[in-house]
Amino acid sequence: MDNTEEADPGAYFDSYEDLKIHELMLSDEPRQTAYQNAILGNRQLFAGKTVLDVGAGTGILSLFCAQAGARKVYAVEASNLAHLARAVVKENNFEQVIEVSECKVEEFRLPNDERADIIVSEWMGFFLLHEGMLDSVLYARDKFLKPNGLMFPNTATIYIAPCSVPSRFDRWENLSGVSMKCFGRALREQCSSKPEVLTVASEHLLHEGHVMTWLDLKEVTSEELNSIEAKEVLVAQREGKLQGFCIWFDCTFPAAESDEQMSSEVILSTNPSAPETHWKQTVILLPEQACEELEARDPVAFSLTMTRNQETNRRYDLQLTLLDAETEEHNLPCECQMTKCILMKAHLDTMQVDG
Repeated sequence: MDNTEEADPGAYFDSYEDLKIHELMLSDEPRQTAYQNAILGNRQLFAGKTVLDVGAGTGILSLFCAQAGARKVYAVEASNLAHLARAVVKENNFEQVIEVSECKVEEFRLPNDERADIIVSEWMGFFLLHEGMLDSVLYARDKFLKPNGLMFPNTATIYIAPCSVPSRFDRWENLSGVSMKCFGRALREQCSSKPEVLTVASEHLLHEGHVMTWLDLKEVTSEELNSIEAKEVLVAQREGKLQGFCIWFDCTFPAAESDEQMSSEVILSTNPSAPETHWKQTVILLPEQACEELEARDPVAFSLTMTRNQETNRRYDLQLTLLDAETEEHNLPCECQMTKCILMKAHLDTMQVDG
């Protein structure tokens, strides 16, 4: 399934001048709390340091850094929202610490070839990468970060799991006493050209989630993000109807360590079991004829590819293919209920006992 939209140069940054977008992000409590705890809970990492905030928006992350004791914060914002960020900085009396620049980070220059100790950014998009700005953050990392500098966040993980989507399938079977299945079918067909951003209840996941990719943000390159692929046989962990595949992400932040204490790791999670964020989850809906009832321990074989859109590299196309679990290679030991896996698991268990 593709997620292709027409490219519009400049529209990406122009969209961030809409204050309702920032109201949505600022009202996202899990997002705000994760960054606040990661920064203010690690004051020893920020005290006296130089920080670069990439895509500063309203400047709230820069303010967290200043509150944590940063010596200097360079807040870089490509849209004219930079003017509002300056006003917010002034409102909080941090003009001497925070310097706001209205430009793309690719056009930014630190004074006297200075290097930053820390890069802070909230760059994540839907399913982590779509409409995100990770490329700009990686450019800033390579151009401005000290060799031993820190990235906030420093890792990111994308997960995928088969799921039920009753809000898109089952609700149309009886709507106010009327069967609307043909409408639901037409709606899903209309929406099938791109994934949907939905809230998925944790009980509708048929698997706890498979790691599609893990990114070390100190090391990953833009080229490695051009295409990401997973080809797996997952074993259903609960019964339910397979109606789609759910994608979400987690990000982690550095934690200070010392002889006196070790700060707890902060995780920003968009897992269906975590508090809801504005990213929600991304769901690839299956055609009705591909949906099937699963029992616990049934295998689900699939491949999913995330590829950069050819017209704009901030967008990604998703291609999902259902595979035949009978012919695909299973991970060993496999917990599924297919005969070949039951026999193989018994054989491996026997070898361990004998050993």
